[in-house]
Amino acid sequence: MDYILDTLGNLVHQTAFFNLTWGNYLMILVACIFLYLAIVKKYEPLLLVPISFGILLVNIFPDIMAKPEDTSNGVGGLLHYFYLMDEWSILPSLIFMGVGAMTDFGPLIANPKSFLLGAAAQFGIFAAYFGAIFLGFGDKAAAAISIIGGADGPTSIFIAGKLGQTSLLGPIAVAAYSYMSLVPIIQPPIMKLLTTEKERKIKMEQLREVSKLERILFPIIVTIVVCILLPNTAPLVGMLMLGNLFKECGVVRQLTETASNALMYIVVIFLGTSVGATTSAEAFLNKETLFIVLLGLVAFAFGTAAGVLFGKLMCKLTGGKVNPLIGSAGVSAVPMAARVSQKVGAEADPTNFLLMHAMGPNVAGVIGTAVAAGVFMAVFGV
Repeated sequence: MDYILDTLGNLVHQTAFFNLTWGNYLMILVACIFLYLAIVKKYEPLLLVPISFGILLVNIFPDIMAKPEDTSNGVGGLLHYFYLMDEWSILPSLIFMGVGAMTDFGPLIANPKSFLLGAAAQFGIFAAYFGAIFLGFGDKAAAAISIIGGADGPTSIFIAGKLGQTSLLGPIAVAAYSYMSLVPIIQPPIMKLLTTEKERKIKMEQLREVSKLERILFPIIVTIVVCILLPNTAPLVGMLMLGNLFKECGVVRQLTETASNALMYIVVIFLGTSVGATTSAEAFLNKETLFIVLLGLVAFAFGTAAGVLFGKLMCKLTGGKVNPLIGSAGVSAVPMAARVSQKVGAEADPTNFLLMHAMGPNVAGVIGTAVAAGVFMAVFGV
């Protein structure tokens, strides 16, 4: 009888109930909220489902992220090895290749002025940088945090690793991906506040047809120009343009399908679960993390506002030919931000079609965020 009781007692003590803290329960609740947003509200489910499940796993079983030196058998936890690929910039670069293979750069080529809108939306990055400095973060930490303002998760992870800010990588990545997922909630109120109904109803002229030669030359030229000026952006810009070249050259259909489908989804699983698994209660529930999350929200709002305001300026300079709403798509959340521009424009006028016009600033924002990251790395000699 004693043996049975001892065995049952050991089994009970092996459950997680005896090891979880209030913080773990809070993070489990956060994971469930994220799952609700992903599954019921459909806010970027491809990102939020693996991220939220990673949060769930690490707060129930912390050893899933254990380093080899912290275990008795010298073998690390499953998600620790996924996370190493984040630190080594492997997964962010592969994500960029998949994005390039899935994205049509035609609207940007057809309307090069879109680059200006994408650049204006990067204002949020520099607002976050100075905000982080004000709150007491070091230069490199502030630079890593600031990329959240571009709503670009892969670039946030990339620069945090390059600048040696791996202790902040988890909160930075979760904040960046969370705001990417919440674009449909955060952006519309700012867009409506800064524009009039008349401006939102502006219909833009149909974009010109982009030739196949232009589509092929664009990724090659961008790679040469950007990577010569900022060589440290090659892993991101280079992979983005390689993926797009796969798509546009027309001779490697199998590579395009692999990069935009199977490989992309495998990488999202690895990256999402490992990023979520960095948010254990001990690592996430502190003042520093709260500052990062708040800075990210402020930066994202500033970036959206700057894009819309620059769109208003272009509207006036062109005599009302540019709808300011497309400026909000200058943040890097592809293609969600462009869809939000379309949605807000359609609310003002159901016959208004802004999606393809908004894709220009959206793609420019991806390139702009990578360039901003490259500038920070160049400044700090990385």
